[in-house]
Amino acid sequence: MYIGEFARLAGTTPKAVRLYEQLGLLPEPRRRGKYRVYRAEDLEWVGFIREAQRLGCKLGELVPLLAGVTSLDHFPWQKVEQLIADKLAQIEAEVARLQRQHQGLSQCATLLAQHPCRYGAPVRQSPDGRDHPAAADRAHKVA
Repeated sequence: MYIGEFARLAGTTPKAVRLYEQLGLLPEPRRRGKYRVYRAEDLEWVGFIREAQRLGCKLGELVPLLAGVTSLDHFPWQKVEQLIADKLAQIEAEVARLQRQHQGLSQCATLLAQHPCRYGAPVRQSPDGRDHPAAADRAHKVA
């Protein structure tokens, strides 16, 4: 099949298919004259690439894995498993960071909601002209 039909069946564009070829992510297609001719097996390659992208992999991460691989018989399963493990570790670290950020913001929101200035407590002005809560209110600090 030619590139237009191939791209349509793969759920992508001819431009993306050409990029995958240029990066070495797809095996070199056969040619019929000046036209690229793709096999049904090549759809699996594009499916893998698109799914990997959907799951957060960048094309640059896939290049070292797939460059030069010309058939599914030589697919680098161990390298792909390692990439998945690395991605999972990155996601877990990001989730932990976001949970800490969420906890900090929740605590801040709670402190702000309880701050006396929200309920009309007097505010005094300091010598530098900035407003400050009364000295008694200083016990309520925002984290």
